[in-house]
Amino acid sequence: MIKTTLTALVLGATALTSTAALAQDWRADLPVFRVGLLGGENEADRLRNNECFRVALEEALGVEVQLFPAADYAGVMQGLLAEQLDFATLGASGYAGIYMQDAEAVEPIFVGSEADASTGYVAMMYVRADSDIQTLDDMEGRSLAYADPNSTSGYLVPQFELGRMGITDDYFSQTGFGGGHEQAVIAVLNGQYDAGVTWTSGQGEHAEGYTRGNFRTMVNNGLVDMNDLRVIWTSGIIPNGPAVIRTGVPDEARQIVYDYLLTQHETDPACYTAFSMGEGQGWVPVDHEFYEGVIAMREATTQSR
Repeated sequence: MIKTTLTALVLGATALTSTAALAQDWRADLPVFRVGLLGGENEADRLRNNECFRVALEEALGVEVQLFPAADYAGVMQGLLAEQLDFATLGASGYAGIYMQDAEAVEPIFVGSEADASTGYVAMMYVRADSDIQTLDDMEGRSLAYADPNSTSGYLVPQFELGRMGITDDYFSQTGFGGGHEQAVIAVLNGQYDAGVTWTSGQGEHAEGYTRGNFRTMVNNGLVDMNDLRVIWTSGIIPNGPAVIRTGVPDEARQIVYDYLLTQHETDPACYTAFSMGEGQGWVPVDHEFYEGVIAMREATTQSR
């Protein structure tokens, strides 16, 4: 009996040691967890708004977490494809672009829900409030700023939906890229373009920048007064972009990230608001199927060029 008990104790200790070794092993293999931040907002604001996420995740993972703000959407996409980043929140078009290059590179794990628990948002075309442009008809021969070539609301969906209406880039006097959503708004306010397109929940008050999105973030940061802008076109509903994780991230690390985001809205509401760019009802589990329509749209747009 004593021998059996001693054997069991030794085996139990060995199992605990092995478990601890495995836990240590993944941290040795992933000493830094790298989070990519999309372009579209100035770098200082992006770092500030995501700092709470970095701190919380670093505590949960037990490894250093670093934030990498990219100059544009392509920077984050290429970082994930090259295994130089481990996690990011993307637009639906950005995810589609990665999937089209490497279907196994990342996996979508969550999508943000809006104030009414929906998981979609809209693109809006906006002009200065003192402009004589009231509708899309008035945009003929005027200039339009897209946000980024890999943005869903700031390029892909406007191109696709306007194209179905017979409106192509030739309709405008000039089109260009503002360098991000925030930068495009500023370019319109400064008179460099007549109009721009950006993303918003489409819910809540115009004066507040709606409940979530680029307008809301700019209002919160004191960068825009919505009385200075008028919306002249709104798209159909677009699937919210995913939070994605690199497929090579160890399972335990992946589970820690998943568990934190799953309850972030309840356990860390202030960080949820900053990290998700506005109000909503938390993160909802999602998979690849949710984005198949956007992937098809991006493939069709790419082939037509």
